[in-house]
Amino acid sequence: GRTYDRENCSAARALEVVGERWSLLIIRNAMFAGSSRFTEFQQKLGIAPNILSNRLGRFVDAGLMETRPLGAGHEPHGYVLTPKGLDLQPVIVALTEWGDRWAAPHGPPITYQHDGCGGRIHQHLSCDRCDATPGPTQVGARPGPGMHTA
Repeated sequence: GRTYDRENCSAARALEVVGERWSLLIIRNAMFAGSSRFTEFQQKLGIAPNILSNRLGRFVDAGLMETRPLGAGHEPHGYVLTPKGLDLQPVIVALTEWGDRWAAPHGPPITYQHDGCGGRIHQHLSCDRCDATPGPTQVGARPGPGMHTA
């Protein structure tokens, strides 16, 4: 199944929206490769049209993308990320950094850079209280305000 109805977890809910194969690559191409036309996504990714149509429709329904006319007359519409979709940028950067470290034997195939100064962009965790950058064994999970108790 595609849903995690029994999970009271924001990560599980996010996977319901963007956890299918191709989903984050479509978002990545909209965000960083300037793709907006159906044919651009299809050609750049090599994705089957029926799968692409399904994913784009689900992104529009979920509010991650919206359709906009790309020109006057009979020009087709394009798919543009909404602020909700753009909020996935840290996820894409973090997943890419993990892939660069563990799945790119010849080094990063692409890097993300700050358009303002040219510096490399990195995703990192920080504590909102003391601004520390905790290591993987220094992060714990605690019940939050949305936790259901039975």
